[in-house]
Amino acid sequence: MDTPADRGVGPEDRAADTDVVAMEVSQRTIWYTSIVCFLAWVFSVYDYTLFGTLLPKMAGEFNWAPATSTAIATFVAVGTFIFALTVGPLLDYIGRKRALIVATVAAALSSGLTALTPGAIYLTIVRSFSGLGWSEEVVNTTYLNEIYGARRRRGFMYAFVQSGWPVGALLGAATSALLLPVIGWRGAFLFATFPAVVIALLGLMLKESPVYEVVKRVRRLERDGRHQEAEAFGRRHGLDVHHTGENTFRQIFEPDIRKHTILLSLAWLLNFFGIQAFSVLGTTVLTQGKGVSFGSALIVLIIANVGAFIGYLSHGFVGDYLGRRRTIAGGWMIGGLVFTVMLFGPDAEAFVIPMYAIGLFFLNGPYAALLFYMGESFPARTRGTGVAFAHAMGPIGTIVGSALITAILSAGFPMTVAAFIGGSLGMFLSGLCMLGCRDVGNDPRQAEVLPEDERDAVPAG
Repeated sequence: MDTPADRGVGPEDRAADTDVVAMEVSQRTIWYTSIVCFLAWVFSVYDYTLFGTLLPKMAGEFNWAPATSTAIATFVAVGTFIFALTVGPLLDYIGRKRALIVATVAAALSSGLTALTPGAIYLTIVRSFSGLGWSEEVVNTTYLNEIYGARRRRGFMYAFVQSGWPVGALLGAATSALLLPVIGWRGAFLFATFPAVVIALLGLMLKESPVYEVVKRVRRLERDGRHQEAEAFGRRHGLDVHHTGENTFRQIFEPDIRKHTILLSLAWLLNFFGIQAFSVLGTTVLTQGKGVSFGSALIVLIIANVGAFIGYLSHGFVGDYLGRRRTIAGGWMIGGLVFTVMLFGPDAEAFVIPMYAIGLFFLNGPYAALLFYMGESFPARTRGTGVAFAHAMGPIGTIVGSALITAILSAGFPMTVAAFIGGSLGMFLSGLCMLGCRDVGNDPRQAEVLPEDERDAVPAG
């Protein structure tokens, strides 16, 4: 029988191996990590939504025409998409903890540099950094999926973290309303910088994911030419090591997960048709399409953020029992039908407002289950890249959905038809795409795709 010395394994290697094997995540670590991830997401959303909220004020100072403002917003969306793609490789190559710190610092930089805006080109460039901040939820789903492990209520736990979206959106709106008359739009952006810096400092005390420690150890062994040891070590920890030497973007289009990557990306893109129609353009659809007064529409949007919070918790809870893939697909398909009924049903506010609120419950709520499902559905070796790639389709869906609605309206069709084709239909189709994605149960260990003769090495959930 060969010894560690025979295999060329020194004391440092044995220590590293033991550290990874013995690493367990304490309840205290879980709580601290969850709180930091929640706060990081809240203030990333705060920065992300603040731009849209304050763009009219910025346009007023620089005398931008409406077409100039929308062009800036479009170019910012493109920049956001480009930077959002970088978070995946960051997760897979520098680690989950460091990626969280980078994303949070990027959000702080985006806010701080925006406060110094001298013109349109500068603004477009610095707001592109918000793509890293917006992708902080990609960091959360990858990191927390591995920190929570196989705990039974982990989907519900993650739903609380994901609920930072409505919290951040409401915080940004409230801060703007309170501080804008006093410090102006530049001061509002500068104010958003400081909490993000504090959160980045809190992130320094986080512990790295034990799964990533395994991935890092396997890569080190592979670099040293010790492939058999890397394979044995990875198998012992339920990790597929057969593609670790490949570029992670190439890995997500390998035959074993190509179909899943494509359908999941399409689901994100199509669902953002619904986000654009009923969240971003919600007041326009309600006022121009259904005759709801502007004051009532604003009240509905406020209630919608509360409904979204409840929707996150509800879908996170249901996903733990029925399976996240089915929960996401069912929620979006139901929501698409609800919005369709609202659009073509009576124009009475007593009918429209409840239907709109219910539709948003099923549009936003499944994202709590979706983000966690994404972390479960990709192998650990490429988890960050796979999640980030699909997630980056959101801004593309926003651009395509907006262009589709504009084209339908320009062709002379009413807002109800435009919102149906550019919103409800896309939302329903996104649910169908989810049904074609990988079914890995609710156990992240099932995400590993191993050769036939090694699959027994990964325990069933």
